This record gives sequence, C-alpha cells and structure tokens, in this order.
Amino acid sequence: MSVVYSVKEIYIYPIKSLAGISCKSAFAEEMGFENDRRWMLIDAENQMLTQREHRIMSQFYPQILDGKISITFQDQKHEFSIDEHLDNSVEVNVWDDKSEVVEVNYETSKWFSQHLGFECKLVKIIKNGDRKHESSRLKETFNVSLADGYPYLLIGTKSLDFLNEKLEDKITVLRFRPNIVISSENPHEEDDFKTFTIGEVQFKNIKPCGRCIMVNNDPENGRLKKEPLKTLSKYRNVDNSVLFGTNIVSLNNGIISVGDEVVF
Repeated sequence: MSVVYSVKEIYIYPIKSLAGISCKSAFAEEMGFENDRRWMLIDAENQMLTQREHRIMSQFYPQILDGKISITFQDQKHEFSIDEHLDNSVEVNVWDDKSEVVEVNYETSKWFSQHLGFECKLVKIIKNGDRKHESSRLKETFNVSLADGYPYLLIGTKSLDFLNEKLEDKITVLRFRPNIVISSENPHEEDDFKTFTIGEVQFKNIKPCGRCIMVNNDPENGRLKKEPLKTLSKYRNVDNSVLFGTNIVSLNNGIISVGDEVVF
C-alpha cells in the first residue's frame, strides 16, 4: 500500500516575528499565504525587528476577524484594519533584499512602541513585486513577502518526532514557525520533494531551510533555551548550516486545507 501524505496543520504569521495563527485552510499566493508576513515592525532607523534581538515579540498574539487584525499582548489589545495604510512609502531591508513598504497608521506604531519600550513602526508590504528575492542556488528571482527568504516553510511530522526522541524537553513544531505541517513517513524526507500538489495549489521545493538562534526561543514564554539548535547541529549540519524543514514556493494561487492529500 502506498503512503498517503496529508496536511496536518497550517499557520500564518501576519506580522513578522510575532506569534502565528493556526488555520483550517488558507489561500496560497505567490508571496505566501494571504495575510502571511505582510506586516513587519521596524525601528527608528527603518531596520527590521525580529525575535532574534527581541524575544518578547513572541508574546504578541494576532487574530484576524471581519477584515481586522487584533493584537493581544499581556492584557492589552489593539486592532487595525487589514486594508489600512498611510501613503508614506519607506524602503527597508529584509536581510539582503530591499522592500517597499508603507506605515499602517500612527496609532498602531505608537501602541507597539509603548509595549516594546522603544520607538518603532508597523509597516506593510502592499503588492506583489515590492520585494524580490533571488535564489543563488536556482538563479531565479521570486516575489516574496516580508518572510526571511521564501514564502512557505514545510515540515514533516517525522522530522519533529525524530528530533524529540533526542531531546530531554520535548518541543512543538511552533519552534520552527512552519506554514504547512504534513504527515510524513521518514525524518527529513521533505528536503527531497520536487514538485507536488496540495488542494488547488502546486508547490515547488526550493531548498532545505537553514535555522538560526530563533528556534531556541520558547514561544510559550519568550525564554531563550539551549535547544533544539545544540542537538540539531550534531546531525543536521550541512555546509555550516543547521537544516530543519524546507523552503517551498507556490506555482499558482488557490486554497489548501487541513486534511488535503499531498499528491506527487
């Protein structure tokens, strides 16, 4: 009997480096799932802000309802409309890529500044093509969102199971901020996927994802741990990069849902 792979979990992260939202289904676009990492916090020098320097960012929880995004931090809540933004275009860098963004509104920037304790702005990427990312490996350029590199991250359940067997304190897949979690048969077999279809969408695998210190940040409480990077580096270190999960792109727009089969 052939193995059936299916989608177990889907996540979007509307604001880069804040907590994610678990979804039953999501609309895939070239830049990533709809509303996934279309927003980002930048500092007074227009530099991107992430959990790498500010672990507390993991404690801001977004929700999307009726065309609005609400953010909860401790017992404070703030909301803004998905469509709203000012007209002042700002050029920012996401790693080596330049990106054109606009500020959402002054009130939202002020709210985040108060809770983070320093001046910052919430900005949004408006349209396809406002940030391009070149794959040095494929010599191809992709229109991407404000995610670190690629629009989608895929992880197989067996990869996490295999890691957890080696860890004293078990972790959840949330450490790795995936977009799509699929049932798999062998650890890290997703690294070798070529093209495949889920629901209405065809995806193409680009390359396994190199991980940084951010996976050691426990999203439950924002505390930095020694794991899982320490253990992963013992068996997943390739060319000085610790790999976990794989970066993929969508070749068309459409809906994918939890329970959908992965068709090769």
